[in-house]
Amino acid sequence: MRFLLFAASGLALSVFALAVGSPSLPAAQDDGFTPLFDGKSFNGWYFTVRANKDGSKPDPKLTWSIVDGYIRCTGKPNGCMVTQKEYGDYILKLKWRFPAGSKGGNSGVLLHVQDDEIWPTSVEAQLQSGQAGDFWLIYPPKVKLEVDPKRQDPRQARHYFRMQADKPIEKPIGEWNEYEITCQGGDITLVINGIKVNEGKNGNLTKGKIALQSEGAEIHFTDIKIKSLK
Repeated sequence: MRFLLFAASGLALSVFALAVGSPSLPAAQDDGFTPLFDGKSFNGWYFTVRANKDGSKPDPKLTWSIVDGYIRCTGKPNGCMVTQKEYGDYILKLKWRFPAGSKGGNSGVLLHVQDDEIWPTSVEAQLQSGQAGDFWLIYPPKVKLEVDPKRQDPRQARHYFRMQADKPIEKPIGEWNEYEITCQGGDITLVINGIKVNEGKNGNLTKGKIALQSEGAEIHFTDIKIKSLK
């Protein structure tokens, strides 16, 4: 009996030691998403910046920087941070926030970017505080997207308001929000913090680069990743 108890105890200790000493299992892969930002560099991106009044070109490093693993954009001057590659048929995820203590501001995620203009030919997934999830077409007639006409801005035909929700869509200023943007064929769906906020169909742009706007206010970005749907 004593031998059996000792053997059982030894087995239990061995199992415990094995559990403690064994390395933990690797974390599950992120469902096929590929990072577009490594948290340390701007590899895979370039910048467009509006020229100064005297025609000189500002240093993009004064607008875009990396702080504690996230991207800090001062918002001035206007311009974009643009992927070097083109993408079509994908799910894009990213997080953004306006600094705590600020009044928020304006920015956007530009989809299917076609050129290097300061505001390039593209579809904008709006990030303006209080209106994140709106669509802006930059610019008709080059850009077409079928969105519910009931949500078309009567003052700006190329602007479509986001859908109404029964709970807050954006988090308080200073907290991170998550965008999930699905582009497939000519269709685009926008989801913010798990809430579907907009949808457009049969667009004439189906692929292009992806850009983040510098548009007058400080904004931060992180966790930028993409998954191909092809």
